[in-house]
This record gives sequence, C-alpha cells and structure tokens, in this order.
Amino acid sequence: MNYVLYAVPFFFLLIGIELMVDRWRGMRTYRTADALNSLSAGVLSTTSGLLTKVVGLLTYTFAWQHMALFELSASSLWVWLLAFVFYDFCYYWNHRLGHERNVLWAAHSVHHQSEEYNLSTALRQTSTGFLFGWIFYLPMAAAGVPPLVFLSVGALNLLYQFWVHTRHVPKLGWFEWFFITPSNHRVHHAQNPVYMDRNYGGVFILWDRLFGTFQEELEEEPVIFGVTTPLASWNPLWANLQFYVQLWRDAARAESRWDKLRIWFMRTGWRPADVAARYPQAKPDLSLFVKFEVPLGLPQKWYAGLQFALYVVAGTWLLGTGSEVSVAGLLLAWAWMAFGLYVIGSWLENRPWARWLEVTRLAVNWPVFSAFTVLGLLPMGAAGWGLLALYSLVSLAALFGLPRRAAALAV
Repeated sequence: MNYVLYAVPFFFLLIGIELMVDRWRGMRTYRTADALNSLSAGVLSTTSGLLTKVVGLLTYTFAWQHMALFELSASSLWVWLLAFVFYDFCYYWNHRLGHERNVLWAAHSVHHQSEEYNLSTALRQTSTGFLFGWIFYLPMAAAGVPPLVFLSVGALNLLYQFWVHTRHVPKLGWFEWFFITPSNHRVHHAQNPVYMDRNYGGVFILWDRLFGTFQEELEEEPVIFGVTTPLASWNPLWANLQFYVQLWRDAARAESRWDKLRIWFMRTGWRPADVAARYPQAKPDLSLFVKFEVPLGLPQKWYAGLQFALYVVAGTWLLGTGSEVSVAGLLLAWAWMAFGLYVIGSWLENRPWARWLEVTRLAVNWPVFSAFTVLGLLPMGAAGWGLLALYSLVSLAALFGLPRRAAALAV
C-alpha cells in the first residue's frame, strides 16, 4: 500500500488547519513564497523518487536475497515491530551522517533550508538522497527483513515525522523522553550553535540520548530556523544543487589532488586550507539575522499559488500511477515538472524575465501534453484539450493583467 499517496489530502488539510491556528493565535509561521518553495521541493522529490527508488529497492532486495542471515516472515507481528525500531535506528545513522559529511549534507540540506518552521517544511525533501541513502538500510536486509516490510515501515517512519514540524505544540512531558516531538525536532532545524547537529531520530529520541546527540529546547534560547549558508532563493532546482555546486567549486580551486577528492567525504563545512584562505566564507551574525524575502504583491502570490496547484495534482497523480508509466514517460514528466517549478520559483523571485518565462511554460504545456498522450500517460480527448485551452487563456489574461512593478505592491 502506498501510504504516502493516501496521506497527501491529510497533509494539505492539516496545513490548512495550521494556517487557521496561526490566525487564531496571532502568529505568522507561514510566508507564501517560502511555503511554495518547500512544497515545490517536495513535489519534485516525489517525482524524482519514481525514477530513483529502483536504486534503493534493487540493492536492498539483492542484499536480502543473497546476504540475509535469518528468514523472517512478513506475516509475523514481531517482525514488523522489530523492523519499525530497526528502521529508525538505521535512519538515525543515515540522518546523523547526513549532517556530518559534506556529500551527504549536500543532499539533506534541502530539508533544512527553510527559514520558517511549519507543516509545509515537513514536505520539503531532497531529490538526491537516493545516491547514498540506501547504504544505511542494508543491515536490515542482512537481518532478513523482507522488502515489503522494509518499504512499509519506512513509509510509516516518514509519515510520523510530518506532525513534528510545527511551532504550535509545546513540550509534551514524559513523551519527550522516548519520542521525537515538535519541541525536540525544532531544535534539529535550528542554526543556533547550541542546537546545531542534534536530535537525529525519526520516531525515537532514545538513539540521541544513547549516543550523546540529544539537546533540549531552551526557553532562554529561541530557535532561529534555517542553515548557516542561506539558500536565498525560491528555486527548487537550485535548492537541490546549491551545496553540490559549492563543493565542486572548492574542489576545482584546490591545488592538492587529495583535497579535491577528500573534500566530498570530510566533515560538513571542511574546506581545503588554500581554498579557505583565498575564498573565505563569512558566517552570518545570528543577532542580525534577517529572513530571505523578495517583495511581491498579493496578486502575484495568488497567481503563483494557483499555478502551483497544477503541479500538486500532477505529482499526486504520478505518485498513484507511476508504477504503470514507462521510463520515457517518467523522464518527460520529471522534466516538465522540474521546468514548471523552476518557472514558478523565478516568478516568486520577481525576476525581470519571469513573465516571459511563464509564457514559455504555458506554451510548452501543449507539445508536452501531446507527448503524454502518445506515450499513454495522459489520454487527453477533446474535453482535455478544451480545458487546457481555457486554462492557458485564463492564465495569460491574468499574467498580463497583473501590475509589472510587483515590488510596489509588496505585502
């Protein structure tokens, strides 16, 4: 069962409830562009996952078939309970190393780039975690946990983590001692020095208490969310590439061949001495911290949100039908999705060329949807083409009806 697919409506329902609680309590934990950027990264991640999940699944299945030390039955309740705890243990080390090694942080940093903390942040996921993430779960295959059980407990682990991404739930007493909660996970998303690189568990906080990585949320130290090297962009493609590009540039600049290689696997933040001397990177003063923002009018925000809804629907549909789609169809869908989300990010950044890039996006829909029809991915029919024409015309009318100087309308 695809638990994540069935959870999607509840994700958005709970985000809506959190927005209402924000208003009721007089708080502002959401900003339109930030939330759309987080959700865009999530949509791109799920679409990418349809192409890349085979890496982890095939390696896990191969290891289970050829390396399993025990024969565990998927029909046994204790196997499921064991697997649930075992998965979180492996997740702890995957997550911890994801913060402690440059190349792993390059993938995981996407989840931490938001300078807000709300339920949309939970859906902000990487598209490149498949490169190394599968390695950490091979012990489960060696122990004989069947692939079906592995996939299921992995999905449940991920779903549990959704609810802890909120500022509206206080400390929960005794529950804090055993489980990941909103309070101790807020710590994990902080860039305050006292909080950084702490609380790695997915479901259980016990691993952090056991291995010395636990940190309680302190009343005297309010959490400042985000990363110490700010993304400063609403582009989900750049969000996934930012730290890889930084590592690549430093590797290219290094004189030593050994440094060019080891920079990828050194502790996060390590740079060759010669590169650090020639290209210093100043860390921001948190006492002067200002969130990244681009002046944008309310009509522009509404336009971006409504256009983004198309990709949410498409991403959800792909999540439900992806197993039946050819590789060519998935590749085309991913390219269409990535380009569309990139355009929306450019629009949110108020780029001078964003309006014409948006026209290009609307025009590209026609040949792409034709290709979808040929590949059997999306049977359009007369009604489908009529809806696409109506959508395009309404979008163009709104696009050129919006004021050009969006910054003057900032809210």
